Amino acid sequence: MDSPKEPQPTGEFKCQLCGLTAPYTYYGQKPPNTRSIELLEDCYVMKDPFTPDKEKILILGSLCSLCGLSVCVGAECSLFYSKRFCLPCVNENLQAFPLEIQEDMDKRKPQQKSFPGKKMDTRT
Repeated sequence: MDSPKEPQPTGEFKCQLCGLTAPYTYYGQKPPNTRSIELLEDCYVMKDPFTPDKEKILILGSLCSLCGLSVCVGAECSLFYSKRFCLPCVNENLQAFPLEIQEDMDKRKPQQKSFPGKKMDTRT
């Protein structure tokens, strides 16, 4: 009997803010070969290359729920608050987020990079 084959990449994920690229094997909320994982959003997923355990996955990123940009899960690029938001959209709509998120974004400001693909709102 043949052993199960490794999932083959179905495409390449690219973060439209930082440029991170990685092959993904699945896009959706219920990755294959995982028993009880159901993600809260449609995500680009790959098998974790750092472990032989076939059930381990890495979540690469998702689409911003406001503008549709493909963004990685890195703290410099996106934020998950019930849905995925790219940081430019968070900054543009900061007053719509809870105070805790607003305060967190204020702490991040010195660390944020400028993204060529999306204009950041500089109003305070």
